[in-house]
Amino acid sequence: MDRRAFLAAAATTVVASGLGAVSRGQAGGESTGRKKRTLRKAAMYGMIGVGSTVMEKFAALRDAGFEGVEMDSPSSIDPDEVLAAQERTGVRVHGLVDSKHWSIPLNAPDEAAQAQAVAALETCLRDAKRYGSTSVLLVPGVVNERLPYDECWRLSQANIRRVLPLANELGVTIGIENVWNSFILSPLEARRYLEELDDPRAAWHFDIGNVINFGWPEQWVRVLGKRIVKLHIKDFSRKKRNDEGLWKGFNVELGEGDAGWPAVMAALDEVGYSTAEGGNWATAEVGGGDAARLKRISEQMDRLFAM
Repeated sequence: MDRRAFLAAAATTVVASGLGAVSRGQAGGESTGRKKRTLRKAAMYGMIGVGSTVMEKFAALRDAGFEGVEMDSPSSIDPDEVLAAQERTGVRVHGLVDSKHWSIPLNAPDEAAQAQAVAALETCLRDAKRYGSTSVLLVPGVVNERLPYDECWRLSQANIRRVLPLANELGVTIGIENVWNSFILSPLEARRYLEELDDPRAAWHFDIGNVINFGWPEQWVRVLGKRIVKLHIKDFSRKKRNDEGLWKGFNVELGEGDAGWPAVMAALDEVGYSTAEGGNWATAEVGGGDAARLKRISEQMDRLFAM
């Protein structure tokens, strides 16, 4: 066989092999042959701009295509209403958010305030157990001119360690979130923070939109890997930030900012978060509204998760 004939035959073999791979992938329901994504959609309770009762709000989420919701704790909402709404609608309170972590941070400058912060986190954990939630979201501390970075690291870890025995007893994970609190500014720091806590009940609640101002979400996903317990879904536009001001960057629809969703989804596939058996939660944290708005957000999430 001369060189030209050999190259032609080789090309034919490669094409046929590729077509076979595509065919096998399509037979499995995925054109790329990748594992099916099992992400479960949820929304923040505060996004629900329709309904006057917990039951009505949960029903609105269900009708928009959501399976779950995140709520605050401690809260004035009647727990029995929440339990009844879960049972009637099937919408699951999959996670709670510590409602006191900004106003009374774990690195507060006096021990009495720190004790209040610990008590609030304990209440959140107990409420989570009552609702069947698997995690609570925690902003670990706040850094500013009065609250130093190194002290925030030390005090927040010390106070989280005080609560970890209860988290283990209840079977509820503390999900530490990356927010604009001038603390834990890189994925390497986030991983180190968890490694030093050294407890499976201390994990990461990764907010995709919050890192776009100074980083790339897919890099955080790969560095944190299996340490990610939950996701917050939102986008951020660097152009809007530059043209209109820092916080205006969040005023963008899902998929229209700079998150780089195909890369993010590929990273979530790589670490197994998006393809886990039984599904992992992905919660929208964007501007909500009426039933039509909730439905639109649900559809936007579907498009992102298919990328």
